[in-house]
Amino acid sequence: MRYHVATAALAIAGALLSPTTLTDTYPKNPNIDALNYAFTIELSDTTDLIVGELALDVRFVGAGVRAVRLDLISASAAQGGKGMRVSGVTMNGTAIPFTHANDVLLVPLATAPVVNQRARLVVRYRGTPATGLKIGNNKYGDRTFFSDNWPDKARHWLPTIDHPYDKATSEFVVTAPSHYQVVSNGLQVEISDVPGGRRRTHWKNSVPIAPWLYVLGAARFAVQRVGTFDGKAIETWVYAQDRDAGFADFATPTKEVLAYYTDYVGPFAYERLANIQSNSVSGGMEAASAILYSESSVTGTGSVRWRNVVIHEIAHQWFGNAVTEADWDDVWLSEGFATYFTLLYIEHAYGRDEFVRGLQSSRSTVMSFAAKNPAYTIIHQNLSRMEDVTSSHTYQKGSWTLHMLRGVIGSEAFQRGIRAYYAQHFNGNATTADFRRAMEEASGQELGWFFEQWLYKPGTLKVAGSWSYDAAARQVRLTLDQVQTDGRLFTMPIEIGVYSKGQPTPVMERVRVTAKSNT
Repeated sequence: MRYHVATAALAIAGALLSPTTLTDTYPKNPNIDALNYAFTIELSDTTDLIVGELALDVRFVGAGVRAVRLDLISASAAQGGKGMRVSGVTMNGTAIPFTHANDVLLVPLATAPVVNQRARLVVRYRGTPATGLKIGNNKYGDRTFFSDNWPDKARHWLPTIDHPYDKATSEFVVTAPSHYQVVSNGLQVEISDVPGGRRRTHWKNSVPIAPWLYVLGAARFAVQRVGTFDGKAIETWVYAQDRDAGFADFATPTKEVLAYYTDYVGPFAYERLANIQSNSVSGGMEAASAILYSESSVTGTGSVRWRNVVIHEIAHQWFGNAVTEADWDDVWLSEGFATYFTLLYIEHAYGRDEFVRGLQSSRSTVMSFAAKNPAYTIIHQNLSRMEDVTSSHTYQKGSWTLHMLRGVIGSEAFQRGIRAYYAQHFNGNATTADFRRAMEEASGQELGWFFEQWLYKPGTLKVAGSWSYDAAARQVRLTLDQVQTDGRLFTMPIEIGVYSKGQPTPVMERVRVTAKSNT
């Protein structure tokens, strides 16, 4: 007899799902809703200094608002003079006082606005970004500008509420020397030559997104319109020197991936999808509608590795982008989901064997990380630095959690829950509690025990199995022991395949493991 674990391969102990203390301590203001960020940016070939202006439309959704707070890194000697300096702020066209210190731009309001009142805040600023916008030469020696806002680096060059909880539409109006082509989120609505050998490019994104998803790229590009999906353009932007190789590499599988996720999850949220070669990221960055990839992503060989990165970043257009975690503690709702949905597409397009290999690779990664970090949990209870916001637990262990949840409630209920969760939080924010609620409604099961032991508790499961056959009773006696050494126990259904002599297909049985030893 042989057995396989179909619904549990890692896990943990737990009881009732209880709220935990959030380690994401960002000072949210639920009484202010950012509606639209319109950035005007000037780029130059003679200096790394950028000149910027923000026109921010806000709505005051609660009473008693006395100030508007934005994140903007201050210029400082500690950064070699890099950072931003604010020269003026207006509210509805009237100059008002402000303070800009300790990386916070604070704009006091003379009188508290009434509920649902709207206002336009204009901020004029300039400076040299220390990070967030990479200014320098690409691998060919050409000067380029590429954003890298993950997870909270937009504040280094853009005044924003730099947290995923408050999503807004956006615009970028970029003036740069005319030899640059400029790419950003949404649709290009204007491109004009202006005096001084410069060009003005205006991109407008009409879908609310979090600040880390804003994108700006300026380079000498070769651009291809690959096709359309549901009437929305699919584009490739690569360095001019990589034209042929880049066009070949990005020709597929974007359209097929968009179709699969639309069918499985729900509608694609954005106005187009562009795959962009850049030098600001080492892998991929899921900027909404305009994904950035490493400059080494273009190989001309149709690399499977980079193909899978493309699939992963497109999955983020649904999870992380359209449905965004409300707190950094729940970043697995972005990364764990994108990792698992990458595997689901791989199974759909390339077969079960590749899917299983992906799960096995993820399992090895999780086990290795857990051995070195035994207290780590998927949902952060130990986040003290934003540099640690992601780990293999948020990616691979989050992915395995979804795979096991699918095994617990069944594939049909899992997909119903995914579709309901996506529809309920489309272009908004969600928490793990929201996801649990959708899955419980879809399955008709109480799932607190599952979410608690997998997401809020640390540890990994190790199972040792033994069996014997009672010929007189014609029964198989199976014992499954939890042999992890950390003292934790967990509850989990495990599927067992029993092969009879001469039978090529096993008889499948599901057993529920709850104790140290289970017979």
